Formats: sequence, C-alpha cells, structure tokens
Amino acid sequence: MIWLYRGGSGHKARAGTNLVVAHIFSLPVSKPVAILALTAALCACGYDTRVRAARSSTGAQAPLIVAIPPRSGPSAGRHVLPAPPMLAANVTQLVRGFTGKVGVAVRSVDDGWLIDAGGSQRLPQQSVSKLWVAMTVLSARDAGKLRLDDPITLTRDDITLFHQPIAGLIRGDTGYRTTVGELLQRALTMSDNTANDRLMRLVGGPNAVRGFIARKGLGAIGFGPGERMLQAGTAGLTWQPSYAFNDGFNRARNALSRADRIAAYQRYVANPPDGAAPTAITGALARLKRGDLLSAASTSYLIGTMQSSHTGKMRLRGAVPAGWSFGHKTGTGQDLAGRTAGYNDVGLLIAPDGRTYAIAVMIGDTLRPIPARQQLMQAVVSSVVATHASTISANRANTRRPNG
Repeated sequence: MIWLYRGGSGHKARAGTNLVVAHIFSLPVSKPVAILALTAALCACGYDTRVRAARSSTGAQAPLIVAIPPRSGPSAGRHVLPAPPMLAANVTQLVRGFTGKVGVAVRSVDDGWLIDAGGSQRLPQQSVSKLWVAMTVLSARDAGKLRLDDPITLTRDDITLFHQPIAGLIRGDTGYRTTVGELLQRALTMSDNTANDRLMRLVGGPNAVRGFIARKGLGAIGFGPGERMLQAGTAGLTWQPSYAFNDGFNRARNALSRADRIAAYQRYVANPPDGAAPTAITGALARLKRGDLLSAASTSYLIGTMQSSHTGKMRLRGAVPAGWSFGHKTGTGQDLAGRTAGYNDVGLLIAPDGRTYAIAVMIGDTLRPIPARQQLMQAVVSSVVATHASTISANRANTRRPNG
C-alpha cells in the first residue's frame, strides 16, 4: 500500500528566517534529527533570500492521508513500504509555506512509496520536457532506427530562441555538422533549445514524443508543440521565422500591450500544453532507474548524462551532500512582472548505499524571488537526505537489538 500525503499552498512566508536556512544546509548528514527539526522550523517560518540565481487557493489545506493500492503496469506486484511520516509532514509544510502554484513529489525507487503535496496538478514543464525527447530518441536507438554517432547538420532554419549555445556554431550555408549524441548532450546538460528541437523533429515531431509517453504509460505528462510555438503562445504571439533572428522575438513580445501579455500568460499557466504532474514525473524517473523504459545501455547513458548537467546548480543540486549522486533536468519559463511560468527541477537522487529517490519540485507560477524558490528545492532534498540517514540509523539499531 502506498501512503499518499497531500497538502495545500498559500501561506505567506514570514521574514527573518535566514539564520535557520543558513544552518539547515550546513549541518552534516550525521545529525538527521537536527536536520529534520530545522526543516520543520523552516517550514513554519517561511523563507528569506540568500542564494544567487543559477547560471545557464489561498488558505492552508489540512494534510490528507489516503491509502491507495499500487498502480497497474510494470511495477504492479512490487512490495510497497509505507512512506516515512516525518518526511511526508515536512514536504506538506514546505509546500504550504510557499506562496505560489507549486507541486512536490518524492518517490522511493526501491521501496515504492510516494509522498506528494500538490503533486497531482499539471504544471508547466518548460525544459523538463527535454527528458521525454531524449527518451524517445534513445528508444529509437534501442529499436535500431538510429545511432548516437549518426551525422546530422543544423542550418539557420533550425535556430529557435532563448537559450541555444549551438546557434553560434551554425555558419552561413554550411551550417553545423554534428551527431545525434552531441545534440543529446547539449539538450540535456546545457538545456539547448535548438539541439532539442532538432532531435524532436528527427524522431518524428511532437506526436512521436507523445506516442512514446502513451506507449510507456507514463500518465499525466503532456508534451507541447515545440519550443518556438510554445514560447510564442505563452507570450501571446504566433510564431514567425523572423523571430529567430536579430532579437525578433523579444521585439515582437515587447510590442504587445500589457493586457495581452497578462492574458496570454494566464492562459498558459492555467492550462499549459506541456503540463505534467510531479507524481507522474517521479513515476517515470523511477521506472527509468529500474530499467522499465529503455535498454540497459540507454538507461545508463541517459542517467549518466543527467548527472553531468551544468544547469540549476543552486536548485535541487544545491543541497546534495558529498557522496551522493544526482542526475536531473531543470525547466524555466518566461517572466512577466516578477512572475515566472515554470521554475522546476526534477531528478534522481542516489545515496551512497545505492538507494534512489525520484524528486520533482515544480513551481508553476509564483512571485517569490529566485533565492526563495531555490531554498524550497534545497529544503526538499535536505529532508530526503535526513530521512534516509534516520532510516539507516534505525535499521542498524534494530539489527543490534537482542531477541527476546
């Protein structure tokens, strides 16, 4: 039986808690009880700001504890242990104390339990959706339809918008000659939009990615129309090829009225075409780790690439302690008047003993500053790490206890 914990959001954070935040991330993992206590204090007090930005409803809802049977599918029949109550309480309080539209899910890959707070709502993925493109590409590789060393040429017609380092390598009529593998590396570790969109078209476009998600039964995970149309729609525009050059997109967006911008933004966050539930994302990541989705070689390749990501160093990764491994994918949407349509990080957190946790923290819409968003993410990781340490300590104590 899975214990599902769900809480609401909407409490405004109180000021003056920077000391608690500073201490919670500096305590060693060997003091799990202290970490959990400080995490609870952080939840009760709100957040202050301190962490730099990374490179690259109202009303509290009482916690709801619902017993649900294991889902059908590849993991049906697995023995599922109850979720740790303290971790469930911490996650609920963290979400409750954060002002904005947020969902958090934590899933034990080994024990099967799931904890979530707001995790069933579909929130904007933004570049988190690059994971599904990568899986679709690697599934095609497993089927013998392509190889990672297959050559591929990018031209000016492939240029998209926003973060796309590879665009600077595309020269005149010759373009840029690369490989499928390099595009995958760039899409996942640099979150390169042009690399990702080219891979998406290589495997058959958005419908091919949606088909992979459906065939694998990944649940409440949507996939948008591609970077150009997704971002244009979020801004209230219809994509034009000229937007890819000479700052055309930003100029067209800036020419819109404020009312039109706000209306388009509201439509997107209310019903994002790339929306996904954090619970579904952690389920997909858990199945990836267990080898349910791809071949062993492709699974190892994808997780290894996620672990070498250069993005979001102060999001979830900012609280990963020494000796732990973490592979992830970030996602960040457009800003409008201090709001951000998607500020996310999802990934696989692997303990030194090999036990693995799938984590998704998705902030669909908020006015909170970037440091507060990062602190929320780091607090979730710190709670998972502390719970893991407590569980290990308890297990050791039980094995030493004499019988009778």
